[in-house]
Amino acid sequence: MDLILYAVPGFFLLIAIELIAEKVRGTAYYRVNDSLTSLATGTINQLINVSKALIPFTVYVAVHQHFAIWNLSASWLNWLVVFVLWDFFYYWNHRLGHEMNILWASHVVHHSSEEYNLTTALRQTGTGFLSFIFYIPLAIVGFDPLMVLSVGALNLIYQFWVHTQHVGKLGWYEWFFVSPSNHRGHHAQNTIYIDKNYGGVFILWDRLFGTYQEEQEDDMPIFGIRGAVQSWNPLWVNAQIYAQLIKDAWRTKHWWYKLTIWFRRTGWRPPDVEEEFPIEKNELEHFSKYDTQVNAWLKCYCIIQYALTATVGIYYSLFAEQMSLGQSAMVVGFVLWATFSIGALMESKQYAGVLEWIRLGVFVSGVVSLMSPTVWANGLLIGIALALPLLVFGRWQNPPSHSNTTVMMETSSKQ
Repeated sequence: MDLILYAVPGFFLLIAIELIAEKVRGTAYYRVNDSLTSLATGTINQLINVSKALIPFTVYVAVHQHFAIWNLSASWLNWLVVFVLWDFFYYWNHRLGHEMNILWASHVVHHSSEEYNLTTALRQTGTGFLSFIFYIPLAIVGFDPLMVLSVGALNLIYQFWVHTQHVGKLGWYEWFFVSPSNHRGHHAQNTIYIDKNYGGVFILWDRLFGTYQEEQEDDMPIFGIRGAVQSWNPLWVNAQIYAQLIKDAWRTKHWWYKLTIWFRRTGWRPPDVEEEFPIEKNELEHFSKYDTQVNAWLKCYCIIQYALTATVGIYYSLFAEQMSLGQSAMVVGFVLWATFSIGALMESKQYAGVLEWIRLGVFVSGVVSLMSPTVWANGLLIGIALALPLLVFGRWQNPPSHSNTTVMMETSSKQ
């Protein structure tokens, strides 16, 4: 049972509540383009997790059957112990995700948003293929694989609520548990917060291993990463660091660097490549958020299309086991196409309109093929009705209209 999938309605309910709080308090923690990108990456993450779900589970089962030291029962005490141990291994998985190039290439997706709200929690990587390896020791100790996978899901569900700016410091709670305050620091690009606060549920690991940093009122977090992705394309958000690593490995003249760049400290580049192809990082004194301007109708259209795409993704998550390999590939491919197309619309790409019309044609054709002959016309009319806002109000053919939201702060920049 996928606990995270069943938690999705609760996630969206809390997002709705936070949006109400945003309206009541007059804050500006949400932007449509940023939030839809976060939700789109979350949809991709869920689809890929469903597609590869059997791989880690099969490995857990095999290790548990052949190498388990003990056969631990599912008592309440063992549930508590495995929950704490999972978080301990999560700390090291998370920490290495910030300290090694190849792991950061995957984890960077979660930090790429320059906003901090509950949709940011859902901005998850689609390339975290090997993270389950960190939890294999739990199977070796003897914890049942179902227990291990369940506490992992509970750990991630807990982490959802800490991605908010509407909750301040929580007193004694901050000493033991991850909270919105100390996790805001984790998502900040200010020098003082970089590589801090890795815990999933318990902040005790950070206090124990020297990676804790309290949120400072005189140095409030500026969210995002120094090498900003500057795109609403969820596929590029997933691929950006991999692409940079591949280019650097190709360009360097030294074979040793080609082989080891993947496993070196995050941000390390071959000296010859860095000299010839320098990369400028954000300076936080006058930090500007990436933004693009599209009209309100197109924003509404993108929201509607994302909702439809997410519905397809949820349907796939529920019934993937009953689908053939070909059907699964078609559904996953369609969702990837849809999220890419929505991102292109929000960036006002020249090709976005054509891409979207083709996508809608494929979608309507699929609906029509599944409907009886007496109602197929209704499906076609629905597709046309959904496309009408794009036809009348869309401005994808115009050059991208960019604007910058500048955040002023007094802090030193990362070297």
